[in-house]
Amino acid sequence: MIPHPEHHPVLVVEVVEALSPKSGAVYLDATFGRGGYSRAILDAAPCQVVAIDRDPDAISAGQDMISEYQGRLTLMEGRFSDLKDILHQLTLPAVDGIVFDFGVSSPQLDQADRGFSFKQDGPLDMRMEKSGISAEDFINSAAEKDIADVLWRFGEERASRRIARAIIRSREETPIRTTFELARLIRGVLPRPKPGQIDPATRSFQAIRIHINDELAEIDAALPAALASLRAHGRLAVVAFHSLEDRLVKTFMMNEAGKAPRPSRHLPDLPEHPPRLELITRKPITATEREMEINPRSRSARLRVAQRTDAPLWDEVA
Repeated sequence: MIPHPEHHPVLVVEVVEALSPKSGAVYLDATFGRGGYSRAILDAAPCQVVAIDRDPDAISAGQDMISEYQGRLTLMEGRFSDLKDILHQLTLPAVDGIVFDFGVSSPQLDQADRGFSFKQDGPLDMRMEKSGISAEDFINSAAEKDIADVLWRFGEERASRRIARAIIRSREETPIRTTFELARLIRGVLPRPKPGQIDPATRSFQAIRIHINDELAEIDAALPAALASLRAHGRLAVVAFHSLEDRLVKTFMMNEAGKAPRPSRHLPDLPEHPPRLELITRKPITATEREMEINPRSRSARLRVAQRTDAPLWDEVA
């Protein structure tokens, strides 16, 4: 039986199969969360895992696992875009496998005071690191155009301008402080959903979260860093939930595998290099019906896997 979603990361069986942990090898869990992937990897083989998370709550909650696995787990607080520097601090120039899960962890969603979810009332926070500009700061200070741009770019919300106008009108009377206030405002702008459709506030909350935490830029920086940190024949496994995230992963893997579309014949040729990745999954792996039934957040999950080749990186050639 699959455990409660808080303790069961999405597509964990498929991720472990993709990484195929080996005795004595070292793996990087770049998005520790509550340790589901790390635990599964450590249970699969007598290996080592380095785990990173930018959320201080995740690092605190994972301390018991360090003693449980008798030193085979190393926990580091930080952004996954800095993974190469973090591994360097640990004198680990390369690892045998890396996993990313770009979704919000269940504990973050379940804790009202973190402000990630509109399903329970709480402060409009959404900060993974508990520092910097919050969702409340953004909603109550940003220009109407900037709010609309965020909702459209990161949430693909067609009613972004209408929602942005409603936010401006509302905050002129009183600041928007809570998740329920913002969700109620958004629902008041959009048509009532039909049975089976997502809550009207979903795309906007997702977009604001992505913006507040600079998530797409983090992914853009992390994927090349992961490639540079993999040993030859090491595996890269990435779970994405949002179409924009999955598009970044797909494009990166295709480019590094030499499968990118050919440029226009009117453009100058780009310098060619041997493929640095081999695609293991031609199409993304999705959750089974059984997993979706038990863990609804797995419905939008997409797993892509690639393997590092022997080809050198540019700085190794120079």
